[in-house]
This record gives sequence, C-alpha cells and structure tokens, in this order.
Amino acid sequence: MSEEKKLKIGILKNGTIGSSLLLAFLIDERAEATRLEVREVTSGAAMHPPEVCVKAMEELLAWKPELIIMSSPNAALKGPKQIREMVGQIPAIVISDAPAKKAIEEIKEKGMGYILVDCDSMIGARRPFLDPIEMSLFNSDLLKVLAITGALQVIVVELNKVIMDMLEGKAPVLPQIEITAELATEIAGFSNPYARAKAIAAFNLASSVSKVTSKACFVLKEREEYMPLLAAAHEMMRYAAKMCDDAREIEKSNDTVLRTPHRSSQELLSKRGLMEKEK
Repeated sequence: MSEEKKLKIGILKNGTIGSSLLLAFLIDERAEATRLEVREVTSGAAMHPPEVCVKAMEELLAWKPELIIMSSPNAALKGPKQIREMVGQIPAIVISDAPAKKAIEEIKEKGMGYILVDCDSMIGARRPFLDPIEMSLFNSDLLKVLAITGALQVIVVELNKVIMDMLEGKAPVLPQIEITAELATEIAGFSNPYARAKAIAAFNLASSVSKVTSKACFVLKEREEYMPLLAAAHEMMRYAAKMCDDAREIEKSNDTVLRTPHRSSQELLSKRGLMEKEK
C-alpha cells in the first residue's frame, strides 16, 4: 500500500514575535502528526535589508509548500510586503502584531489570511537595556501571556480549520481576524469569571507595552529619559505574566483547565478534568 500523501506546510519567520516562537508546535505539539509535513525557514533576527526576507522565502518556495504561514513583526514593513508578492496562488496566512493593521487591506486584496495579535508587544530594543538574558525573559513572559489568555489557542483553532479543510480536499477559508482580549479569553474557555477577568487585564496590560517601548525606542533621545521607560515596559509584561499565572491557578484549583490536544490525524480533541479522557 502506498504511503498517504502529506500536506506540506511551510512556515516563514522574518524576525521574531512572541506568536511565532512555537508555531510549528502549535500545529503538532507532540511530533505525532501523520498527515502533515512541516518545515520552518527563517531570516533569523534580521528583517533588513528586505533581501534577507526574500532569500528565506525563495528557500521555502523551493520546497513547494501547499500552505504558507508567514510571521513577522509589523507585516506592513517592506520585507514582509515584498515576500507576499512571491506567494502566487499558494494559500497563505500572515501572523503579525498590532502595527500590521496598516497592511490589512493589501493582505485582503491578495486573498490571503491574517491573524493579528494585539498583545504581542514590541520588546525594549535599545542596546544599553537589552541583552540576551533580558530578551529571553521578556519573551518567556510574553509567551505565558499569549498562552494563558487564549491568544495562542485562537491561532491553534484557526490554523487547524484551514489544515482540516485542505486535508479533506476543500478550498480553505483563510482567517482574517484580530485577536482582542475578548476573543482570546473566550476561546481560552475560562470556567471561572475571576480567572477570565485576570486574563483580560493581563492581555490589555501586555497590549499597552508597545506604546511604552515605541516611545522609548523611537521618540526619546536621552538615556536618562528612555532607560526608565524600557525597564517599566518589561515590568509591565512581567506583571501581565504573573496575572496569567494567577488565572491558570484558579482554573487548576477547580480542575477546569481546558486542554485541546491534536489527534495524530490532526483533529482537535477536548477535555477539562485532569483525569478525564479527551474526546
């Protein structure tokens, strides 16, 4: 018997946002998918000059993916915009942050999907403040916010809808959504209203981090002015992560944590109680 053909999913990462850190694992968390073949190509930390983005896309296209997921900060920038011109007729989804709203109409015109994550805020990227450890800590806090508030769960659900459509031979309906606090926490499935309230607060606090880091990175010129703001922005993300911890602990104490693992054939399952069987 011939081996079943697998759906080839290409993930292109230009630069880094929190939502892109574990993209391949959101599709296949236990490396058990039997119907998928997933490959990631990245331009690394660099997005400038745009040619680094183009080169990474050329490498991905040479693999001949059937679905492309493109992630980057601010998808309205020249590099991400240039690679969208290269996609052709391949179904494609853009995953980006709030500044990418400027590119929504252009993305729609190309018939592409998009998922924009409001709380995926910019890091405090000034050399006197940002070292490898601070970068790692910020991203670990951000990842916790994305995971517990439900932002990543929205991405899981939306990508899986497209993947299941394609596996079943249907024309995929590509998502065109902005992930807000309300949407994320609804999909997260909090059973306790106080847990959801904490998650909403954390999401909105994390979303506001970009306003502080943008001012510190692009507006203020004196070190005495921008350094305290950079530190403050990272403290905001740290406290957002702590609120998310609190929200999940409430759900754990009630034995109501929502878990949605994939079958090896890619369908999403669901369970609540720790000892329940997923179905």
